[in-house]
Amino acid sequence: MKDRSRDKKLKVGIIGATGYTGEELVRILVRHPRIQVTYVSGKEDRDIRIQEIFPYLRNSIDLECKAFSFDEAVEKCDAVFLSLPHTVSQQFAPMFLKAKKKVIDVSADYRLHDVAVYEKFYKTPHKDPVNLKQAVYGLPEVNREKIRTAKLIANPGCYPTGAILGLLPGVRLGFFDERSIIVDAKSGVTGAGRKAEKSLNFSEVNESFKAYKLFEHQHVPEIDQELSRAARKEVAVTFVPHLLPINRGILSTMYIRLAKKADTASLVAAYRKFYEGEPFVKVYVDGKLPELKHVAHTNFCDIGLRVDESKRLAVVVAAIDNLVKGAAGQAVQNLNVMSGFDETEGLL
Repeated sequence: MKDRSRDKKLKVGIIGATGYTGEELVRILVRHPRIQVTYVSGKEDRDIRIQEIFPYLRNSIDLECKAFSFDEAVEKCDAVFLSLPHTVSQQFAPMFLKAKKKVIDVSADYRLHDVAVYEKFYKTPHKDPVNLKQAVYGLPEVNREKIRTAKLIANPGCYPTGAILGLLPGVRLGFFDERSIIVDAKSGVTGAGRKAEKSLNFSEVNESFKAYKLFEHQHVPEIDQELSRAARKEVAVTFVPHLLPINRGILSTMYIRLAKKADTASLVAAYRKFYEGEPFVKVYVDGKLPELKHVAHTNFCDIGLRVDESKRLAVVVAAIDNLVKGAAGQAVQNLNVMSGFDETEGLL
C-alpha cells in the first residue's frame, strides 16, 4: 500500500530570499521531494516574482517575492527559514514560535549561549533571551537528537562549521592539546553577504588576498563555545580569517600540538571511526587533502589530515561550500532532521 503521508509536503517560507543564502535555500528547496516553497520575501519595493530575480529558477517555481509580511508568512507556512542580517532575526523568531511554526535561523542571533558575549561581538542588546536558552545549535553531526525535537534551530556560521567539524574528533578523543589550536581559514567573497561594499567589489578583491578581523571576528566565540563543550573544558582558539578572490568555498587549515602519541594513520583511523555513518562528512585516507573544488555546490565537509611525529604536530584541513554546508544546505539538513525526513533529502 502506498504511504500517503509522503504525498503531503511541508510548506516552507524563506524570509530574506534575495540574499546569497536565501537564494541558495530557494535553489535547494525547489527540488526537495518533501517540501513546497509557499512564501518568499526580500528587499523589494515592487511587484516581482522570485523567478524573475533569479531566471534560472524558471520552470522550478512561480512565486511572488515582496516585502516581508508576518501575517502572510504565518498563514502560508509550516516552517520558516530566517535568512536575515545578524541582530534582525531575534525580532521575528519569537513571533513565529508563538504561532507554533518551526524556525531555522541562519543568522547568529541564537548561536551564542552567553548574552554578554553576543552583545560584545554584535554590538547590540539581545532582545530574546528566553528563546535563546531553548535554541539548539544546528550542527547535526553533534546535536542530531536535540535537533529532532527542536522548535528553534540556530544554524551554525560558515567558518565555525568547517573549523568545528575539522577539530571535533581530535578534541573530544583527547588527541589535541586544546591550548595550541590555530585556525587559518580562507573564504570566498559570498561569505560577506550580498551587499554594496567597496572592499568586496570585483576590482578590490580580484588579484588580491588578505587577512582581516584578527582577534575580533564574530565567529571566534562560536568556535570556542562548541569546542569547549566537546572538550569539557575551556578552549580558546587562535582564528585568522582571510578573503579569497573567489565566489564561494572555505578552506580551513588547522595546526594543533598533539597531547598524546599518534601518527597520520592512527589519527585518520580515529577520525573515520568518529564520523562513520555521517552522510555529509568525508575523511580522506593516506594523508590526502581536500580542495575547494571537491565540495563546491555540495553539502559535504571534506577533511584531510597529517601528523609530523617529530614535532608532535597535527595539521587538519577542512573544505566546505560556505553557502551550502556553511549555510543553506546545513539549514535544510536541520529541517530534514526536525521533520523526520531522510537527512539527505534534497541535498544529494
